[in-house]
Amino acid sequence: MGYFEMAKTAILTTLRSPSTRRYPSVPAKKTILSRGRVSIDPARCISCGMCMRKCPTDAICVVKDEKTWSIDRLKCVVCNCCVEQCPVHCLTMETGYTPSMTVHEGIEVVQITYVKPEKPSRKEPETGAVSGSQPE
Repeated sequence: MGYFEMAKTAILTTLRSPSTRRYPSVPAKKTILSRGRVSIDPARCISCGMCMRKCPTDAICVVKDEKTWSIDRLKCVVCNCCVEQCPVHCLTMETGYTPSMTVHEGIEVVQITYVKPEKPSRKEPETGAVSGSQPE
């Protein structure tokens, strides 16, 4: 009886399509919820350091004086904590696959290009008009 079950399984397996894909020649399906790597928009980053404080593995380092943001890709566990906590939403989670790398390629440093907008100057009241008087 065992031989018949094995033969049945072998025949059904040959008639069906394979259960696995031939990756990387056939690309993997990426969903919206797939997590690949953290990316930053340096023009929007205000160097607040919230991402650095919320990172559970200390993979992110923000140096406010030098205006740099760096991430150690080998320490990052792609947990999405930094993306969720960013107050200006300059961090995003990409869905693409991160290729393997060496220790030297693991740390990525980005120069922050955000320029704080100047506050508008206060308008001074005009000296020619006197309050309460009406022209005749």
